[in-house]
Amino acid sequence: MNVSMISLGCSKNLVDSERMLHLLEAGGYALTADPEQAEVAVVNTCGFIQAAKEEAIEQILELIQQKEAGKLRRIIVTGCLAERYRDEVAEQFPEVDAVIGIGDQTEICAVLDRVTQGDRVMRFAPKCNMPLTGQRVLATLPFFAYLKIAEGCSNGCTYCAIPAIRGKYRSVPIEDVLREAETLAAAGVTELVVIAQDTTRYGEDLCGRPMLPELLQKLCRIEGFRWIRVLYCYPERITDELIDVIAKEPKIVKYLDIPIQHCNADILRRMRREGDRETLRQLIEKLRVRIPGLTLRTTLLVGFPGETEAQFNELAEFVQEMRFDRMGCFAYSEEEHTAAANMPDQVDEAVRVHRAALLMEQQMTVSAALNQARIGTETEAVIEGFDPENAAWIARTPAEAPDVDGRLYLPGTPEDGFQAGQYVTVRITDAADYDLIGEVTAG
Repeated sequence: MNVSMISLGCSKNLVDSERMLHLLEAGGYALTADPEQAEVAVVNTCGFIQAAKEEAIEQILELIQQKEAGKLRRIIVTGCLAERYRDEVAEQFPEVDAVIGIGDQTEICAVLDRVTQGDRVMRFAPKCNMPLTGQRVLATLPFFAYLKIAEGCSNGCTYCAIPAIRGKYRSVPIEDVLREAETLAAAGVTELVVIAQDTTRYGEDLCGRPMLPELLQKLCRIEGFRWIRVLYCYPERITDELIDVIAKEPKIVKYLDIPIQHCNADILRRMRREGDRETLRQLIEKLRVRIPGLTLRTTLLVGFPGETEAQFNELAEFVQEMRFDRMGCFAYSEEEHTAAANMPDQVDEAVRVHRAALLMEQQMTVSAALNQARIGTETEAVIEGFDPENAAWIARTPAEAPDVDGRLYLPGTPEDGFQAGQYVTVRITDAADYDLIGEVTAG
């Protein structure tokens, strides 16, 4: 029986999907990347914000249409949307054969066996039943992989539903992390992307202190990795020890993703986040001094309850001053059962969306200028594949994280003979707002 896995949302969710793929393969099911070629489709959904929920619902409806047309026999829905809206998903989509929580993903084969026999399955084991480790079938390009070092979150931000969906923060024991990393390296992975909801919190629940610096040093000792990238570092937990490790270890790419959300002290306090404009400015300046060539990415949230025009303007000024290399901006989404959803001073939705668009328009100008400044420079890059539509090889430099940042286009033909995962030296020859154009000079 052919089974297709559709993984929505973040890279952390993708790791969960890869573990289910391994279980399915070990259970004797044939895997296909094309849902139209499958008899069973498993959707690992995201349910973090409104846009993600809408994407998940659209995907489910599309699969239902395929089922009604006779192209699919069974549909299984799991992940954050299923965990968060258990009864609603089952009631609104009677065509779905199984709705299972994140704690039941290890039982995916048993669930599939039951639905193929005609049963409708609803299973919601405790969140903590989701294991922190497990074998995987990589769904990324074969040379890079995500390494999830923790599950859940305990930060308690007032706007965020992740703790309610995924449970409290649980660090993966360091020996298990290293064992999984060694397996990935042995499989040919050369770029390792370290992820968690908050990587800088890693280890606090195990031994009462942050262990990310120690973990990164041990990962750097594993043969086979060329680039190690760490994402989602919360600003208040970036220690001098962590900065030193990132600066000194040659395998760690000089790239940090720091979701600051805002810079106004009152807004941050209402978000239950730490810091203010000055502490953030000092941190960013310190990072750029102590980690030469650092690429900084951040995420912002605008239209939070009570955000005045003056507070938004303060954020816009701060972003212009800091000139982040990469930036994402979300309009605040009222999420059920979060403290922020019950705050009385909700900002009009049209205002939220407009503010997010203004910041992204501002960032586009910054990004274009930063990209222009890279013209004429040489850098290492990794080949991802050939794009026939643009007659160019697609690559990334250390300054671009997979799936979220711009691309480097290397004009050429398939006969050039490059391979996915090949590291080359390139010269940047031209630039757009977010993407770059270059030529290979060595490799």
